[in-house]
Amino acid sequence: MQPASRSVTGKATTVVTRKRIATTPVLARDTKRRRVEWTHALETLEQDTLGESWRKALQIEFSKPYFRKLKDFLISEHKSHLVYPPIRDIYSWSRLTPLESVKAVVLGQDPYHNTGQAHGLSFSVLPPTKLPGSLKNIYKQLSIDVPTFKPPSIGDLTPLARAGVLWLNTCLTVRAHTPNSHSKRGWESFTDAVIKAVLDREGDKGVVFFAWGLPAQKTCERLGIDEDKHLVLRSAHPSPLSAHRGFLGNGHFRKANEWLRETNGSEIDWTALCLGKT
Repeated sequence: MQPASRSVTGKATTVVTRKRIATTPVLARDTKRRRVEWTHALETLEQDTLGESWRKALQIEFSKPYFRKLKDFLISEHKSHLVYPPIRDIYSWSRLTPLESVKAVVLGQDPYHNTGQAHGLSFSVLPPTKLPGSLKNIYKQLSIDVPTFKPPSIGDLTPLARAGVLWLNTCLTVRAHTPNSHSKRGWESFTDAVIKAVLDREGDKGVVFFAWGLPAQKTCERLGIDEDKHLVLRSAHPSPLSAHRGFLGNGHFRKANEWLRETNGSEIDWTALCLGKT
């Protein structure tokens, strides 16, 4: 304990005692151990957690300078900040939706940044997290487009990911409670490569891109998606701030299935979500 300090005002003397918060050897060792574990997990992240089909398609990215800088940044962030989603969930989209299974891509920006929300899929949250406003509006539009769709009370979009919908944020991590904190660090280059891998599939009949909001639309434009082969559906973002300016009523889920049925005969089973199909 540090010595007491005294302040004197007139004849009165106030004694203020300051406590020193000790860092015990056990706590220090535990912190160091966790940092070593984070570093190792991030160094081997692609080998350990990226879906096999995606790992093969994206292998060339891992040796590029931007990707090394990105990994160094993530290691540094994990040493001093809480980062979402959990390390193992950063690439969960790749395990749930193999490259060859992609029928549609729903582009988001960066993950939800509060506790217990992000788990690697754009717009998706794990229970018991309450439905975000954007997801409520997605469910509303699904109910309009698909009469048999019954909005679930939870926001986990895993069943739709398994049904061929790639829920992809263009930035895959975020510092807790700090939106856009990991933007322009390299993730955008990597997720561009993810989208290009979809576009370059051999013998592919095309996929649907849901481009909600200006950032998603700019991504599609930057990548030069061939709209003679693929369908790009553009509208306002489903956020409560903009949904009534063109998202609600856009008919995107109906249009996606009509196009998929005509081009490759394989629709998306949107009701997989409310039935909890796996």
